[in-house]
Amino acid sequence: MVDHSDIEAANRRGKTKTRQGIWATAARYDRRVKRVMVTLGRGVELALVPSEIEGLQYATSDELSEIEISPKGFGLHFPHLDADVYLPALLNGVTGSKAWSAAMGQAGGQSRSEAKTEASRKNGRLGGRPKRQKVDA
Repeated sequence: MVDHSDIEAANRRGKTKTRQGIWATAARYDRRVKRVMVTLGRGVELALVPSEIEGLQYATSDELSEIEISPKGFGLHFPHLDADVYLPALLNGVTGSKAWSAAMGQAGGQSRSEAKTEASRKNGRLGGRPKRQKVDA
């Protein structure tokens, strides 16, 4: 249940974000560079890579072409995808849910390259990963 103190706290957080210029004044999809371009309140322009953001990763140029800005400017809505992006979280490096972030990290860890294979072989010749040390509590 939301009470009055929760609403007041949310309003304070919103005012802080507004003072910091973390609100969108314009948003568009640039087909030439394949980026979502967002202009923030202080005139800073962000170029977002759709494939790195949950909900936008498989979107076509046409689906990204329509962007709505929330009334306070903290969110972007993509109506063709029914996807939303919260700008303050995005600016803190959050590009999706915890599950999304975990899947992205797992995909990166599964990448294969000659350099990674060679490093693994070299580590193996040195005896592999060191054993965990017991910590006395």
